[in-house]
Amino acid sequence: MPSYQNITVQRSGDFATVTMDNPGKRNALSRAALDELLAAFTEIGDSNVLGVVLAANGPVFSAGHDFADVADHDHASVRALLVTCTRLMELLQQIPQPVVARVHALATAAGCQLVASCDLAVAAESAGFCLPGGKGGWFCHTPAVAVARNVGRKRAMEMALSGDIVSAATAADWGLVNRVVPDEQLDSAVQDLLERVTRGSAESKGLGKRAFYAQVDLDQPKAYAYAVEVMAAASQLDDAVEGTHAFLAKRKPEWKRGR
Repeated sequence: MPSYQNITVQRSGDFATVTMDNPGKRNALSRAALDELLAAFTEIGDSNVLGVVLAANGPVFSAGHDFADVADHDHASVRALLVTCTRLMELLQQIPQPVVARVHALATAAGCQLVASCDLAVAAESAGFCLPGGKGGWFCHTPAVAVARNVGRKRAMEMALSGDIVSAATAADWGLVNRVVPDEQLDSAVQDLLERVTRGSAESKGLGKRAFYAQVDLDQPKAYAYAVEVMAAASQLDDAVEGTHAFLAKRKPEWKRGR
C-alpha cells in the first residue's frame, strides 16, 4: 500500500482496515483526504481482500467537508469537490467487498453520508449522527441523498432540517446503522459482523452487492426483471456450480476465492 497523509491502510489476513487519521482536523473530508480514500478503496477493490472496515482515529469519526475547501472558492471548485465526494460514496458501493463502517464517535454532514454509504455499520453507544446544515447557511444536500436511502424521507428530513444530533440507539432504530454496542465491544462487534458477511464465495458476493444496489431503487416489476436476469446468469458461474454440487453431495464447497 502507498503512503498516505490523511489515512492509514492496514491488511490483516483476508481483511483490510482504512482509517481516517487526521484527528486534529476532526477527520474532515478535505479534497486531499477524499483523493486518498478514493485511491485506497480503488486499490482494495482490485485486490483479493474479502472485506473492509472504514474506521477513524480521534474524538470525531468525521466532521464532513473541510470548509477551507469551500470558503472563498468559486462555484466550479466547490462543485468539483462535491463530485469527488460523490465518487467516493459510489465507490464504496461499487467495489465487490463488503464495507463495514466502525463508528466510534460523532459523524456529521458528509461524515454521516460516509456511514450511510457503507454497506454496513456498527456504532458505539457514544456515537452520534447529524446533518448540521439545517442549523447553518449551507444545507446538507448531498449527505441527505445517502441518509434518506437508509432512514426514509420523514426521518431524513427531520435530520436535515433540524441539524440535531441523532443518538446511536436512534440511528439503529431508524436503519442508519446495523447495531449499537458498548464502546468497549466495538472492535469485537465489527470483527464478528465482518467475518459473518464474508463467508462463502467472494465472486458471488461481489456480484450480489452490485446487483442489490442496481435494483433496490427500481419499482418492483423492474427490480424483479433485473434480478431474474442476473440470478439466472449467475447460476452459471463456477462458484455457483460448485456450491450447488457441494450442497447436493453434502460436502464442503471449494471456492475460487472465499471463506
